[in-house]
Amino acid sequence: MPSLLRSLASFSGPTFLSRILGLVREMVLAWTFGASTATDAFAVAFRIPNFFRRLFAEGSFSLAFVPVFTEYKLTREQAELRELIARTAGTLGAVLLVVTALGMLFAPQIGQLFSPSSAADPVKAGLIADLLRLTFPFLLFVSLTALAGGALNTFGRFALPAATPLILNLCMIAGAWLLAPRLEVPILALGYAVLLAGVLQLLLQFPALRQLDLLVWPRWGGAHAGVRRVMWLMLPTLFGSSVAQVNLLLDTVIAAYLVEGSQTWLSYTDRLVEFPLGLFGVALGTVILPALSRHHVSTDVQGYMRALDWGLRLALLIALPAMLGLALLATPILATLFQYGAFGAFDTRMVAMALMTVSAGLPAFILIKVVAPAFYARQDTATPVKIGIIAMVSNMAFNFGFLALLLWWRADEFEPGLGVFQRLAALPGLHLALSLASVCSGWLNLVLLWRVLRARGLYQPLPGWGRHLLRLSLACLAMAAALLAGRELWPDFGDYGALGRVWRLSALVGGGAVVFALAMLALGFRPRDMAESGDSGLGIRDSSKAD
Repeated sequence: MPSLLRSLASFSGPTFLSRILGLVREMVLAWTFGASTATDAFAVAFRIPNFFRRLFAEGSFSLAFVPVFTEYKLTREQAELRELIARTAGTLGAVLLVVTALGMLFAPQIGQLFSPSSAADPVKAGLIADLLRLTFPFLLFVSLTALAGGALNTFGRFALPAATPLILNLCMIAGAWLLAPRLEVPILALGYAVLLAGVLQLLLQFPALRQLDLLVWPRWGGAHAGVRRVMWLMLPTLFGSSVAQVNLLLDTVIAAYLVEGSQTWLSYTDRLVEFPLGLFGVALGTVILPALSRHHVSTDVQGYMRALDWGLRLALLIALPAMLGLALLATPILATLFQYGAFGAFDTRMVAMALMTVSAGLPAFILIKVVAPAFYARQDTATPVKIGIIAMVSNMAFNFGFLALLLWWRADEFEPGLGVFQRLAALPGLHLALSLASVCSGWLNLVLLWRVLRARGLYQPLPGWGRHLLRLSLACLAMAAALLAGRELWPDFGDYGALGRVWRLSALVGGGAVVFALAMLALGFRPRDMAESGDSGLGIRDSSKAD
């Protein structure tokens, strides 16, 4: 059985490649399309199937399916495991097939629901509807891919599910480069790319499932005990995901009333924050959930706490320097990656504002990916959902509160007599309010989860936390000083050519990483500390001592 750290590496390696390719994808899209009405339309059309994907698949289904599948794997025969995955796939697929069909049929109405302002622009509304008919089937394929990935993760096979998003990035790059110039409406190339990627991602899982004797024909399983249990566990998370997605819908609706390009700026911000969050936060959550589930099924309380402690320490080790790096290098990163062709210096400034703000919430976002599985592994889906609902409702209030505050603060920049909606559409930078709201709600979510976790006695910090936090704090200060010195040396990245930006950014990122690593080593940290904790979290080192 691999250690947690080895499992994390097997997941993070392909994920790293995927995130790098994702950045290349965003660079290609920025160069090709810039920030325009067409890119705003695609942002809406792609967000909608992702809305339902998080609702039906990763946001609720996976969190309910993995603990039940793990229990079947440890306590049942292979035939029962095959039956569970067949019945689950059939039930999930049937429901999503209906949802997908309805989504394609009512694409114009759904597009206006997510982007009400497009009703006044028939061209944009029509473009969103056309893109939706191409992107909506992605929901069906990617949800079944998530089911297959959850099964593979339970067997310790993390690399293939982690590598699967590479296909989406490759398809979108190919669509932008090869197909877009040949279409009368170039942005439709991205819709075709998303559709193709969904099919290919699902097909990629089949060989691995066959090796595990889990490649089965889907069958309806509404009466199957395992499926009904998954559905029962899904109910709280489905409700919580609904609230979360309604919150995202509200963000999309608000952004639609802001200056043209705001949805695109926020989309680029999300992509860059998703790099460390997906590479480490999602990876940690994916790896630790099966491990915590095994400990819970085996009633190994100490192993459960050790695995959770390991996840929390590693999360902070990653999140704090990543937060500082994104905040201090926001403009150099954006100028190097995107500021070419149709994407100008103004776009860089607008995205940088949001990125520096959202980076403050990165530690909370990553820690939540570790703390929430502590509840899901115990098949307690209700607690994190209740807390998530509180955080999401708060986020809605934060959205309106920060928007009102920014409008008041910059009131002297408006012409007299403008209404609220006219002011929202007239002043660049108001998208910052949505970023601030996300940060505040993220920290609120984490604090509430942490309080319940400790109050129920599910986690007690192991010795060494004070030393770990002191090392991290001092190493981050050293890294921040190095990055600020580098920024003083090269203050205006937009003035350099592409090659000049690349080597300067590489020097800043590499130099900051080296300073952080050397500071940690000088303060007594050793990489084997995390490896030993990971092994102990699975009970491997303990069992070896017993031998």
